[in-house]
Amino acid sequence: MGVSEASSINERFQELKAFDESKAGVKGLVDAGITKVPGIFIRSSEELDRDRQNSNEPTRTHIRIPVVDLKEVRFQRAEAVSGVLKAAEEVGFFQVINHGVATEVLVGMLEAARGFHELPVEVKEEYYSREVNRKVKYGSNFDLYESSSANWRDTLFCVMGPEPLDPQELPFVCRDITLEYSRQVHKLGTLLFELISEALGLKPDYLLNMECAKGHCLLSNYYPACPQPELTMGTTKHSDPDFLTILLQDHMGGLQVFHQNQWIDVPPLSRAFVVNIGDLLQLISNDKLKSVEHRVLANHIGPRVSVACFFTPHLYPSMKTYGPIKELLSEENPPVYRETSVQDFIAYYESKGLDGNSALTHFKLRR
Repeated sequence: MGVSEASSINERFQELKAFDESKAGVKGLVDAGITKVPGIFIRSSEELDRDRQNSNEPTRTHIRIPVVDLKEVRFQRAEAVSGVLKAAEEVGFFQVINHGVATEVLVGMLEAARGFHELPVEVKEEYYSREVNRKVKYGSNFDLYESSSANWRDTLFCVMGPEPLDPQELPFVCRDITLEYSRQVHKLGTLLFELISEALGLKPDYLLNMECAKGHCLLSNYYPACPQPELTMGTTKHSDPDFLTILLQDHMGGLQVFHQNQWIDVPPLSRAFVVNIGDLLQLISNDKLKSVEHRVLANHIGPRVSVACFFTPHLYPSMKTYGPIKELLSEENPPVYRETSVQDFIAYYESKGLDGNSALTHFKLRR
């Protein structure tokens, strides 16, 4: 390493540290009136060139994210199971409508998420932390010091289970609605795990008995308006380190899924949830279900607000390990992955950061 390269690395580290220690997040930069994206957020020239080349290619506008209607799920369960299976196998993403979560809860949760992020810095900073085991924390870029470029996004992260969260740990501005939203979205997740179990040819309670819904985390994401959105990302391409993600997004758009070698928009659908298969569900299904890459674009207009529910026990102490479900294996379909604990999987995922590579590769068996 040359002197100039070492100097550049040190300079970048100091910029990251200054941003981190401000505890103001990306919103703090915007509130300060910046007109250019700081260097720590700018993507590499190779990545920018690749995106420019891809944007020149014709897009297949006929591709749509599947929509699963749960309105008559009690009476037309086979239809719902079939819809979930097709979406989970082929796309890894789908939207659900008529899901049973009250409209006022959806609206209230988005308003409360935005309300927290728009609090004064001196109020928010008491929640600012990079402490791994803290249950409620606010921050910007969990992988700030590992990633090649920071994302244009702030996040409030709340571990809601498996141990009940003390309500007093939640910020007052979003406390009551977060608890109610958590309860209702967990109920929806339980139903989806039953449908996915049946889609895999298993008993409805199979994945629930594996404790796939035992814990969940809520991530309230805030993407401020960006002066140069073409230079950065709201969220770098990644797949999720959980069993299942249920996402509530506002009307702004920007979420994209990588499908058939191109990025496909996931358009906001009123009162719908976006559901995607997580890495751990792909692992235990032995690649039958797909955890696909997705990303969020930065935008001149903002803010964009979303609330993601990750179904995972996260760092909850457990000796339980997960590997491909034995009922799905055969001579023709041998195990693709080795067993791992959720803690080990998340530790690896967070150590590498959002580098554009799947964490699943690390857990594949060598042939």
